[in-house]
Parts: sequence; structure tokens; C-alpha cells
Amino acid sequence: MKRVLATTAALVGVAATVLMPSHRAAAEGPLFPTTIALPAGFQAEGVAIGSLPIAYFGSMADGSIYRANLVTGQGDLLTRGPGSQALGLQLDDRGRLFVAGGTGGDFRVVDAWTGAVLATYQFATGPQTFVNDMVLTPEGAWVTDSFAPVLYHLPIGRDGALPPPDAVVRIPLTGDIDYIPGAFNANGIVRTPDGTGLLIVQSITGHLFRVDPTTGIARRVDLGGESLTDGDGLLRQGTTLFAVQNRRNAIAMITLDPAGTVGTLDRRITDPRFDVPATVAAYGDRLYLPNARFDTAPTSATPYSAVAVDRPR
Repeated sequence: MKRVLATTAALVGVAATVLMPSHRAAAEGPLFPTTIALPAGFQAEGVAIGSLPIAYFGSMADGSIYRANLVTGQGDLLTRGPGSQALGLQLDDRGRLFVAGGTGGDFRVVDAWTGAVLATYQFATGPQTFVNDMVLTPEGAWVTDSFAPVLYHLPIGRDGALPPPDAVVRIPLTGDIDYIPGAFNANGIVRTPDGTGLLIVQSITGHLFRVDPTTGIARRVDLGGESLTDGDGLLRQGTTLFAVQNRRNAIAMITLDPAGTVGTLDRRITDPRFDVPATVAAYGDRLYLPNARFDTAPTSATPYSAVAVDRPR
């Protein structure tokens, strides 16, 4: 009962902020700004947005999570990180934020309202691990490792129950994908349009793969000769795939067949405000991307931001 009351109170608080009087919103800036300032030195990477106009951004520096109101552009620190990174983020319909820990090899689940850590998992250890991006499906979380050819699966019960630490399944990635040592390999991940497989982009080669989640066998997706070099975060809406190409400062917009075996590049979205964007999430008719600024030496004073662009129709 306490948990229900706390969640209800948090929802009321968010709703009150989102539905603030128009004169107050106008005084603080335009509604739904297209640039959102993030903390200096934050080293933004991951982003997640749910059904409310609230965005969550992850820090590569220390794993902190920053929560921003998309209506006003204002935000605050939801939780300070454990010292590992916060890369791929996903928000479920129970108000839980799933966080991939990068070089720490860890994975955690955070209460999106209070910032409390609900569970932690250690997927891998050592220098040859980079727990990078993830997707949630009815079967649980599927997570990529950019340095090791393995797909991590965290099974989640139909009732939403989180499993014990020893429930993590490690599925070797085989088939057409060939990991290149010392490079960023498997990165962004989404489900296929028909829900039967997973799509993974390999950053170093620009290849897109369809992966059988039960076997780990990867087959290269036919993109008609197009490449997704520097591919990072992925977002799928229906049969449309948005693939961020970070150092290319672009988003590739691709139309997929239902099984995710063939894709056609429709266009690339660019914007002068892009500064090596890493990941992408959507709210309404906009796409939101944190600028990771990988080409800029990070300091405690380095500015970071997220930008919004219109989603092509």
C-alpha cells in the first residue's frame, strides 16, 4: 500500500508539473523546447521516454540519471550513479528504468519516480566487456555487449517480477556477425516489426543483423548496399527503423519488412545542433537525442545537451 501511495503521489507531482498554468510556462520559456540543457560534465549517452513527457538521460561519466520535463525543458538529478556508466536505458510501464552499465559489466533497475535501485545484476567482468544497449520485450530485457560476442537476457515474469541475479542468460552471438577486436561491435538493439526476432547494429562495420533470440544466430539484413557505419542507438516504430549514426551526425530512416530481413533507406535526418548524438527516443511527433560529444574531450565544465527534431511523416 505504501508503494502504491508513493507512486500515486509521484504521478500527481509529475502531472502538476506537466499541466502547469500557461503563464508560468511562458515565463520559464517556450513549451516543449527543442534543446534541453543537461548538467555540465554529464557525458550524456542514453535516453528513455515513456508515456509521459518525461525524459531520462544516462551519464557515461558515473552512471547518474537526469530526469527532464519535455514540456518545460527543466530537470533535476534523479539519482547519482554507482561509478559505472549509464548507457542503454529503457522504461517499462511499471515505472522502472532499466540501465546498462557499459564498462562496469553491470545492469540495474531503478525506480523512475524515486531513483531507488530496485535490483542489480553483474553480466560480465574484465576489460573485454561493454554492456551497451537494450530492449524490453514480453520475455524480459535483451542487452548487447560491444566487446564480447554475447547477448544477455534477463527474464522478467509476466507479473513483472524481477529475477534473482543468477537468472541471467548469456547467449553467444554467431552466424554472420564477426566481432572485430578493440572495436565497437554490437550496439543498438530493437525488436523486429513482427516481434519474432531482434535487430542489432554493428557500429564498426555498419551492418544490421537480425538475431534469433533463442539461438543467437545473426543474419545480415539486406539494406540494398547501404551502410550504418557508426550506428549507435536504434528506435523502431512500426516498420520504420531510426538508426543513429553518431559521428556521422545523422539518423538513418529505414523501412523494414515485417520479419526484419530486408530494409530500404528512405532518408537521413541531419541537424546543425547534432554533436555526435548517441541514442534516440520519441515523444509525440518528435525525436529526442542526447549529444554525447565523443569528439570533445570531457571535463567537469564541458556543456551537454539533448536536442529534439521533428519526426518525418
